[in-house]
Amino acid sequence: MADVGELLMSVLSTIRVPKPGDRVHKDECALSFSSPESEGGLYVCMNSFLGLGSQYVDRHHARTGQKAYLHITRTRKAKEDDGNSGSGHPPKKKPTRLAIGIEGGFDVEQEQYEEDVKVVILPDRQEVTSEDLATMPDVVRERVRGLVCFLVCSADSVSHTLQVQQWDGEVRQESKHAADLKQLDNGVKIPPSGWRCEVCDLQENIWMNLTDGKVLCGRRYFDGSGGNNHALLHYQETGYPLAVKLGTITPDGADVYSYDEDDMVLDSKLPEHLAHFGIDMMTMEKTERTMTELEIAVNQRVGEWEVIQESGTTLRPLFGPGLTGMKNLGNSCYLNSVMQVLFTIPDFQSKYVSNIDKIIDEAPSDPTQDFKTQGDQIGIAPQMFKALVGRGHPEFSTNRQQDAQEFLLHFINMVERNCRSGSNPSEAFRFLVEERIVCQQTQKAKYTQRVDYIVQLPVPMDQATNTEELQEAERRREEGDSSAPTVRAQIPFTACMAALSEPEILTDFWSSAVQAKTTATKTTRFASFPDHLVIQIKKFTFGLDWVPKKLDVSIDVPDTLDLSGLRATGQQPGEELLPEVAPPPLMTPDVEVKGILGSHGNEEDDSLYSPLLSPVLDDSTVSQLCEMGFPLEACRKAVYYTGNTGIDAAMNWTMSHMDDPDFSAPLVLPGCSSGPGTTPTESLSEEHLATIVSMGFSRDQATKALRATSNVLDRAVDWIFSHLDDLESMDVSEGGRSAAESEGGRDPPPGPRVRDGPGKYELFAFISHMGTSTMCGHYVAHIKKDQQWVIFNDQKVCASEKPPKDLGYLYFYRRVAE
Repeated sequence: MADVGELLMSVLSTIRVPKPGDRVHKDECALSFSSPESEGGLYVCMNSFLGLGSQYVDRHHARTGQKAYLHITRTRKAKEDDGNSGSGHPPKKKPTRLAIGIEGGFDVEQEQYEEDVKVVILPDRQEVTSEDLATMPDVVRERVRGLVCFLVCSADSVSHTLQVQQWDGEVRQESKHAADLKQLDNGVKIPPSGWRCEVCDLQENIWMNLTDGKVLCGRRYFDGSGGNNHALLHYQETGYPLAVKLGTITPDGADVYSYDEDDMVLDSKLPEHLAHFGIDMMTMEKTERTMTELEIAVNQRVGEWEVIQESGTTLRPLFGPGLTGMKNLGNSCYLNSVMQVLFTIPDFQSKYVSNIDKIIDEAPSDPTQDFKTQGDQIGIAPQMFKALVGRGHPEFSTNRQQDAQEFLLHFINMVERNCRSGSNPSEAFRFLVEERIVCQQTQKAKYTQRVDYIVQLPVPMDQATNTEELQEAERRREEGDSSAPTVRAQIPFTACMAALSEPEILTDFWSSAVQAKTTATKTTRFASFPDHLVIQIKKFTFGLDWVPKKLDVSIDVPDTLDLSGLRATGQQPGEELLPEVAPPPLMTPDVEVKGILGSHGNEEDDSLYSPLLSPVLDDSTVSQLCEMGFPLEACRKAVYYTGNTGIDAAMNWTMSHMDDPDFSAPLVLPGCSSGPGTTPTESLSEEHLATIVSMGFSRDQATKALRATSNVLDRAVDWIFSHLDDLESMDVSEGGRSAAESEGGRDPPPGPRVRDGPGKYELFAFISHMGTSTMCGHYVAHIKKDQQWVIFNDQKVCASEKPPKDLGYLYFYRRVAE
């Protein structure tokens, strides 16, 4: 064996010091979830700074020729028993701060480790000891020691960069309105106590608008407590953005809310703004709980949290394959829960786990940026995976809590983009939905199909079986009875399914048969049944006052499900179809209509004739909708399609179209093949084309769909599935030739790539949410393994004693073979 000193001298040129911006992976293997705590420790390449588990370092050496590695091992120190080690028990100290990992905040487990660091030379993994270094020249010794110290002590690891171990929910930003807030000289002076809502006389949860001094009650909470929304309604009427909660004012500050920014904010000029209305901030005392204290109380409340996490019972920890927990990286429980469920599905296992050797052999030089490689990483702490999946996304790239359903769809979208060739595991969820719309005046029908991945199940609150208990609890709360119990609405699952399948009444349907608006019914059915069915309980909704809320419900979700009766039947014998005629554009006195030939039009294809339309929209109505939090384009469409008839009609349109795939897409005027910005073929997104082609369509069909929808992928997919009958007679082919000019014509279009089979399912997993909204709280997954329910609560994996199947948010079913 060669002398260690000679070996080190021979590889010295390959050892480099990290520069600013270099990512040092000293906490996690780039190819698996091995870490310094894992068996064999972690090897950090002293040139590329990639972390590699013991099982992969030899492969990296053979592939790159790199020989010098830093070997880091950590051994967990024994932890003293604090008498509170039972699973599910709350922390000893009651949280006083809306924070994680900060004094006074919610507890996080902190492990203590002893660390050992050595330099090793491959292929024989020879260790460079301190004695070896002592015999080397000073320049070599100092370079190696300095580098080791820098890597271990100074260089920020990727995990440190990607995650915030401590989260402080009380950190607030300065409001953009604070510096130049308009305050009216209306003579209003506010007393230092005794406040009442000027509308309803409520004496709790009282806010003062900092522009005009109006004293009004705050929002109504999801459980019926709080206020009556009068402060919010005042903002919607006036646009005055800032309000202060009067009972929270002290010399140190107060709760200030910005309706425009939809968040608690800082107001650096608060003393001045309060003095304008006669309030001396330095003499005020706190008389009400702050919003932070209220949220902490909600997050601690007995009921949903304890039931879902199965607190109060001694849960038996489980270990082994498929039973590995995932660390919470700071509000990453939504990701942990979704990934635990996905990787119990055979399609995802075969794609990213069984195929691991091939994936690693084909991985790029930096596997941390490769989707297939990171997709395999279901283990301890998924920092790299979270960073890659969330990269470029305005929400999933942050450490904020997110909606598990939205993340599931985001992840499926990434799988679609990265599986254009070979197997695509997201096909396990993909299914076709048939929508049948019947004009009630002519009884003529229209059929469309679209792709979906999740069934959104409505919650009919009027079908609760414990209505009397709910009414009694509400009565006691309104009377100020603080001992009134929290009663959860009991909703039958059959009532939810009935609400899903019953015909929907469309009151503003434009019928091409009568060339006017009339009433129609829309019925939704399954055109195909997927191998795995995901059901989302629509717990997050809007109240009658348009305030977002979470429905506190218990639903008797069954273990088995038969949806055969919801199979689509298509056009019925003797049934007439509605003519394919576009509705007329909204006409106002200021609209100029000039028929011209579109930039890609021709005499044979009048669908490409584009009128120049400039409809005048009621800006005040659009603004009011935007102030309620709806996207601008959705607001413009709402006003357009309701003919400038006012806020009520526009709001009703908005609420009934919130689930539309193109809800936030730009307004495309009827009669146009696309909107402004019609995209020529040569400038279409190749990524969008490849995504649609990967779903089983030809490039020509994908091109036509994207051109018809302004190159918007989601709208193009919906368009293509609603025009399946038209695709067989397409005139345009790749290269501009007609179908007849193509070689021997062509086969019929392949249609959507969906699996189909019996509509009978069994429940194998569900994800539950605790908290008042998707932006806060916690997620937990329950998965059935070998006929035993298992709870996955981040890093804790235990045998479930009482799986709370009635409180789930996302339910996962698999097809039962007949």
